[in-house]
Amino acid sequence: MRPYTLKQLHTFIEVARQRSVSKAAERLFVTQPAVSMQIRQLEDAFGLPLIEPLGRNIQLTHAGEAFLTHAIAAMGQLKDLEALMAEHVGTKKGHIDLAVVSTAKYFIPMLLVRFGKLLPGIDIHLSIDNRENILGMMARNEADLVVMGRAPDNMDCEATPFATNPLAIVAAPNHALVRRKQLPFSVLGEYGFVVREPGSGTRAAMERLFAEHQTALKVVMEMPSNETIKQAVMAGMGLSFLSLRTLRHELASGHIALLDIEGMPLLGNWYITHLSHKKLSPAARAFKEFLIEQGGALMDSWS
Repeated sequence: MRPYTLKQLHTFIEVARQRSVSKAAERLFVTQPAVSMQIRQLEDAFGLPLIEPLGRNIQLTHAGEAFLTHAIAAMGQLKDLEALMAEHVGTKKGHIDLAVVSTAKYFIPMLLVRFGKLLPGIDIHLSIDNRENILGMMARNEADLVVMGRAPDNMDCEATPFATNPLAIVAAPNHALVRRKQLPFSVLGEYGFVVREPGSGTRAAMERLFAEHQTALKVVMEMPSNETIKQAVMAGMGLSFLSLRTLRHELASGHIALLDIEGMPLLGNWYITHLSHKKLSPAARAFKEFLIEQGGALMDSWS
């Protein structure tokens, strides 16, 4: 068997996850030919095909399916090895694979800058995706730490709150409900909403909230981006349910208005999360402690 590299394993895992060479190339910030070459070299090393064409996408061969399972496990063990070796370095240097849900992108850069000033020798690789995909990364041990708005209830993990996450109903400034006070939640059933895609934590929280109030949720459009939703709300397309952490500029400028609904805003938390059995490196522990000790106060002053 010919030698193979960790880069080839990482590339194969991303191609298998995306079921597409082109999408994997986008995620890895390389060209499609570069991805194809890595896969071809990996197949040559083992002497059998791991993927095969399926229309414009790809599918795994039987050997590829078996290879994927062991490749993911191997990469997870290597991350544990890196954490073990990092014990000998301490917190002055290190690497953290940090994954955050997309709503956290509004404050996580500020926190990373502050942390970087404290420990400039630590390198952080940031992944941003919806809750469903982030949970998958944590389950596969691809992320050392995860920032999300609700602790998973079906996974053995440690989740520590470090900041509040107020969620509210918002509208265009000229909406008929803006000037009304102490509105009952049931009135929302009469209006259309622009919502996040299935798999989003904000979408799940919204659906739970409407179910608890026994109010029908009228969806006029789904969008995979908070920024696009904000533009849709400002244009008068509908109401929405968003974290106030994402709205500081729009609320301050008056481009979006907060509705006065009884029992709102809904106050949740932001959590720093990792698998319970995960061996955190000194760098990862330092970032976790930084968020718990300083994250909430920094976010409150920021937003």
